[in-house]
Amino acid sequence: MSTVPVSNFLRNIIDADLASGAYAGRSDAAGLPLPTVITRFPPEPNGYLHIGHAKSICLNFGLARDYGGRCNMRFDDTNPTKEEQEYVDTILDSVRWLGFDWEQDGQSHLHYASDYFDQLYLMAEYLITNGHAYVDSQSAEDMAANRGSFSEPGKDSPFRSRPAAESLDLFRRMKAGEFADGQHIVRARIDMASPNMNLRDPAIYRIRHAHHHRTGDTWCIYPMYDFTHPISDALENISHSICTLEFQDHRPFYDWLLGHLAEGGFFTQALPHQYEFARLNVTYVITSKRKLKQLVDEGIVDGWDDPRMPTIVGMRRRGFTPAAIQQFCERTGVTKSDGWIDMSVFEGCQREDLDPKAPRAIAVLRPLKLIIDNFSVDDVIDCTSPVHPHFPERGLRNFPITRELWIEADDFMEVPSKGYFRLFPGNKVRLRYGYVVECTGCDKDEQGNVIAVHCTYFADSKSGTEGSANYKVKGNIHWVSTAHALQAEVRLFDRLFADPHPDAGGKDYKLALNPNAKEVVQAYLEPGMVAAQADEKFQFERHGYFVADCIDSQAGKPIFNRIVTLKDNWEK
Repeated sequence: MSTVPVSNFLRNIIDADLASGAYAGRSDAAGLPLPTVITRFPPEPNGYLHIGHAKSICLNFGLARDYGGRCNMRFDDTNPTKEEQEYVDTILDSVRWLGFDWEQDGQSHLHYASDYFDQLYLMAEYLITNGHAYVDSQSAEDMAANRGSFSEPGKDSPFRSRPAAESLDLFRRMKAGEFADGQHIVRARIDMASPNMNLRDPAIYRIRHAHHHRTGDTWCIYPMYDFTHPISDALENISHSICTLEFQDHRPFYDWLLGHLAEGGFFTQALPHQYEFARLNVTYVITSKRKLKQLVDEGIVDGWDDPRMPTIVGMRRRGFTPAAIQQFCERTGVTKSDGWIDMSVFEGCQREDLDPKAPRAIAVLRPLKLIIDNFSVDDVIDCTSPVHPHFPERGLRNFPITRELWIEADDFMEVPSKGYFRLFPGNKVRLRYGYVVECTGCDKDEQGNVIAVHCTYFADSKSGTEGSANYKVKGNIHWVSTAHALQAEVRLFDRLFADPHPDAGGKDYKLALNPNAKEVVQAYLEPGMVAAQADEKFQFERHGYFVADCIDSQAGKPIFNRIVTLKDNWEK
């Protein structure tokens, strides 16, 4: 699968910076030269990554790779009440699974915002001392009321003119734990009348008596994201800080903060710049962490790694491949305009990646017995088929044909509809890789349900023999021997939502849940599938691509998840 980079506005910016030498000649703390392109992927460890994060991962790591630079892996862990080591571990695992790494030349570039707490605190003290920040003691309600609106300017806090020495003393006492949560907050002193709400004296430090997953109880004050993020970028010598569009209005504060800290001598090299791109919006998907958590907590799905979930762990368990996800992220492009990508594009990338790789297998998902009346009860005849029809060098697979077979229930109709060419009384079909048979009738139970189909076979019609050319039939059906088939659980997964925009406009997304997003069937597979290994992928002929579940499969007893159908079943 091709992943040739496509030009976009970010590449144009980097090309221009390389041409001008904007980030040339920089060095790290040890005096070693730095790459001219350094990006970062900075998730907050408060949940599982999803398909939208995959786009950011591929973009940041991909740009660094393509320009011979590096991408730092950094956790913005400044909110201890929502962050856990579990999330750190799954994020690191997900990034690696997607095919990226933060180690370069034997050196790890894994960072945490909490690594910088001491420096962040000193920088806040500097801003307070130099009149660029102050301690505000308003209530949260008064602060919100005085912030103004898009049509009205904000009002100065009564504490905005508080002397720097007094603010500095309060800040140090905040650090010492003298005050309760919310009693004081540190704000940057910028412009309460700014049309940009993010410049109306944004908060940079708050009190939070909470245990941090890395620093424990060392701190009871924590920096805000908008304060931490630009400083972390500068400390790590990031050149191109790439965010999604919702951070566009935050960029002026990013530049304001780094500019003032550079004046104070904290940064002497070329400062990073923030650039924004449109986030990945995919139809039939929600990416709100809160809503995804509701699906898990309320038991609507079977955990964060449920194969119906858009989480990376869910996509991985579903059988989606890193190569296809990377191709999808590349194919959807990088723009500054929000838009929607249809889920069929994502599924198409999966098919493109899986088709040349996946060995073929036969599976009967909705079994109906077929009895070949003129086939000896004791006969077991070998049939063969290619492991992959386009790659004969991969060899053949073998499976037996016997008197009783399993076929798909919809491969028989007692009264055929127009254009139906499979089994019905008097019609001939080929048993794929086997013989031509003629349907002679069926057995029914007391309720009139068909429980078995009868046929006769033509001994000289076996596939691959000279006689097979003497039989011209329109129908070709697959089958497995009842005596040799592997019975296995197969989970037929589909899109979690039936609405392409399940939570748009304030809709209740739960009303859009697809009732057919998961169906579990007891299927019969060709006998060789008993050796399928966890996470091994196959194409079940006629049905689609499947993977042996990486958690529930056991040796000799695989359980299969449908990755994607052979073609788009959602076409309008």
